[in-house]
Amino acid sequence: MILDLHEIIEAPGKSVAFACELDAERLRFPTLEDFRGPVTARGTVKNTAGILELSGEVTADMTVRCARCGRRFEKRLAPRYTATLQADAEDADSESVFPLDGDGADVSDVLETCLILDMDQRYLCREDCRGLCPICGKDLNDGPCGCKKEIDPRMAALGQLLDDDQEV
Repeated sequence: MILDLHEIIEAPGKSVAFACELDAERLRFPTLEDFRGPVTARGTVKNTAGILELSGEVTADMTVRCARCGRRFEKRLAPRYTATLQADAEDADSESVFPLDGDGADVSDVLETCLILDMDQRYLCREDCRGLCPICGKDLNDGPCGCKKEIDPRMAALGQLLDDDQEV
């Protein structure tokens, strides 16, 4: 969404509000199953002493896969972002400075970029997720699987001594 800023570019203290829907296809990543609705953004662009500051919030309800156990679960993102809009943004070193397009700015592009840079590469269904058994593939969150731990071949002789002691 291109937001027309010509009214506030030369008027410190003025602001323009916006609300838009972001392109969900641009926000796809491997652990994302689907969005459960539109990805929306809202906020304002304010001229603060000649500097255009965008502040906004993105809301996304998603279905994602746990990186450890593979379970599907729902996740809600509602991060807030701030960014600076300026005509010569190509010269800026910060990743939170975005270019103006004439007297306007593509706020959806700015917020999509912020969300992509801020998104986790992997999600966990819970912090203490135990994952899957590497031998049988059972979900260890549901309980132990019963597989015997593999003995390190260097310790196999010691393991046999322990087995002999238990039989006596």
